[in-house]
Amino acid sequence: MKMIYRFITLGVLMAVLFAACTPATPPATEAAQPTEVPLPTEAAPAYEPLVVKADCASGSTIEEIAAVDEMTVKFTLCRPDPAFLSKAAFIAFGIQPREHLEATATNKDILENPVGTGPWQLSSWERGDSLVFKRFDGYWGEPAKAETLVFRWSTESGARLLELQSGTADGIDFPAPSSYESILSDPNYQLIYKAPLNLGYLGMNNKYKPFDDVRIRKAIAMGIDRQRLLDNFYPKGSNLATHFTPCEIANGCTGDDWYTFDLEAARALMAEAGYADGFKTKLFYRDVVRSYLPEVGQLAQELQAQLLKNLNIQAEIVLLESGEFVASAGEGRLEGLHMYGWIADFPHITNFLDTHFGATSIRFGTLPPEIYEPIQKGAQIADPVKAEPFYTEANNAIREFAPTIPMIHAVSAAAYKADVENAAASPLSTDNFAVMNPAGRDMFAWMQSAEPISLYCADESDSESLRACAQVVEPLYAYVPGGTDIQPALAKSCEPNEDLTVWTCLLRENVNFHDGSLLDANDVVASWVAGWDASSPLHVGNTGIFEYYTTLFGLINVTK
Repeated sequence: MKMIYRFITLGVLMAVLFAACTPATPPATEAAQPTEVPLPTEAAPAYEPLVVKADCASGSTIEEIAAVDEMTVKFTLCRPDPAFLSKAAFIAFGIQPREHLEATATNKDILENPVGTGPWQLSSWERGDSLVFKRFDGYWGEPAKAETLVFRWSTESGARLLELQSGTADGIDFPAPSSYESILSDPNYQLIYKAPLNLGYLGMNNKYKPFDDVRIRKAIAMGIDRQRLLDNFYPKGSNLATHFTPCEIANGCTGDDWYTFDLEAARALMAEAGYADGFKTKLFYRDVVRSYLPEVGQLAQELQAQLLKNLNIQAEIVLLESGEFVASAGEGRLEGLHMYGWIADFPHITNFLDTHFGATSIRFGTLPPEIYEPIQKGAQIADPVKAEPFYTEANNAIREFAPTIPMIHAVSAAAYKADVENAAASPLSTDNFAVMNPAGRDMFAWMQSAEPISLYCADESDSESLRACAQVVEPLYAYVPGGTDIQPALAKSCEPNEDLTVWTCLLRENVNFHDGSLLDANDVVASWVAGWDASSPLHVGNTGIFEYYTTLFGLINVTK
């Protein structure tokens, strides 16, 4: 209307000047009609906020996710959650445009076509070879130091180290512990340790015989010499697991310590359960190096040998492709033993216990309420001191029922060229390569231990996928580079009510997605609902498990 107003004003002024400078003419026989200025026939459509509700009786811990207005999102929870922001800072809860989700989720194009707000945008993905990211010049924060970021991978730690030494990689993940000393002594490189916020475990599933018998599970717990594993396969600084959660995390190590190696007691339990002569089973693993499984193939052979020698259990080693292994473990489809582990996604005990032992978890079979009920109660208490009795009860129940065997909390590292500025190694696998400066070079090359499974991390749990997603998409909050503290990202702030059941998040203004659209509250709601609401047409993903939404917030079919 301002433009129309200016047009009319200028026309009147010109008419007055023209009349003053020309002779009068006889009046027309018919009055001239005024020229009509066209006005907009339609106002811009009003913002229609998305609101999605759920019934708390369904098992969800979220009652409502609502776009209050264009830049405000409100999460209403079914019970207090002091760890809500720590969870919301995890990359699985990254935000993508609502329109992009609607266009790509149902046909799974989103698996290889993420659109985020991060400092990097995906340029190309050549399966089996490399991922290439380009700097996003429209980034709302500080732009990436390099123009191009390249991810490549190799399952062999020696091959990754060779890439660093030959100059074709600026940084590598998980160098073999045996190479630490040589890296540290060479001034051309820097080795950065990661805190042991992880666990390697030997998993079982109690819906398959003979693992349905707690005596068999306890016998294996007592019959594995974990100290031998620690001494022969892990770097100095790693710890024998006394509990499932690392002791660095509050309440991780309350309650009784795990079983010690006791061969006599283990064999007695095997005999009592009717398996004095042992049995045959399988030992599943994937050929992917992790901090908790640094020499995974050798560890598999060592466990196979110990099971046979100590308990007469004949375990056939079965190697699965990474994606198949992750899905099969999460869905509880591995009939036998499996070598797996966990790297903290956020530094809170709920990340370890809720994910593995929550009421909806099926990776170890059917869990008793003695485990998951105190976990649910402890998760609602912000004060670790007040929560301690519940986590003590839960940790003791895990020890008593022995659904899995915690083995090692492992120190690990990443190595970089010495000239890489701001190099860091995230214990949460959310390395921020945008802040790293490869001495002014245009390209930063990174080598990791495996190829990402997909780039839609709402439905992935492997570190390689999560790290790649973290370059492109951003959550409401984020972890500081290389650390465990959180800071605002797409949200300027998220404030709770007094009892921690309502979290109101104010979004950052003028944040561009890589497709040129602007962030608004509906993008946040749509991104969360795609993972949380099993009835949504957007709830497709890669495996369809959406593990983090399921275990942390309760996957449900919502009533809209």
